Amino acid sequence: MNLKNQMKWIEPLARFGYAARGLVYLVLGILIVAGAGVSRNGSAMREAVNTLREQPFGQTLLWLLVVGLIGYVAWRLVQAAFDTDKHGAGAKGIGIRAGLFISAATYATLALYTLTLLGIVGGGTGGGGQGGGDATTWLATIVGARWVAAILCAAFAVAAIAHFVKAFGRKYADHMVVDGDKMKIIDPVSIVGLCARGAVFVALAALTFYRFRTAGGATSTPGLAEALSFIRGLPMGSILLTAMGVGLIAFALYSFIEARWRRINWEDA
Repeated sequence: MNLKNQMKWIEPLARFGYAARGLVYLVLGILIVAGAGVSRNGSAMREAVNTLREQPFGQTLLWLLVVGLIGYVAWRLVQAAFDTDKHGAGAKGIGIRAGLFISAATYATLALYTLTLLGIVGGGTGGGGQGGGDATTWLATIVGARWVAAILCAAFAVAAIAHFVKAFGRKYADHMVVDGDKMKIIDPVSIVGLCARGAVFVALAALTFYRFRTAGGATSTPGLAEALSFIRGLPMGSILLTAMGVGLIAFALYSFIEARWRRINWEDA
């Protein structure tokens, strides 16, 4: 069997992975809109997974989620390592591919956490917002917590800009295989969803910038729960938070759209 035939498994697994990501954000968005909120001291995404566990057939849902997350991680690694989307080897391309590796690590941590809930993996994975607390703490011992905050602030700001550019420049459409009529529905959903996730990164950038300016000693990476808490504390915070919940539901729908129509160009690997 040649390599091309061996790689065929990646497409259905990648599509299942996008759907799994969508499921997590759908639950999270519904929790926010319903006013349930998320814990200030834990991971919002893990809280969404815990909510899934409490549903009828919760164990089955968690197993499906694990398979999907593993598929998503595998696809992110293929994208990053083999540059299937042709980002190139320039500074911009390397930055995007590094972001894909970070995305793979984040969702791998969530998959591991889900396995602990299923009793497959012993122990816990900690309470960090993005699963990056240990790495951040290690880096802080080398360059100092303040400069780690500066690095994180820049990374979150770049991620926010990338989401807004992808939304308003309709860059997402470059990777869709879908006819024009469907795009009339896909466009507004994708733009709202990507902007909502971009707004989360803006909040994270603001949090880390505050840590930098105040020389804060916190070495853990701020996560989605902290970003939502930050938004809640703004003027008209409850309205903004509800709007964020709706936006994250739109991002979930965008993930489902990717599951169906995204070009999974594994052949380019």
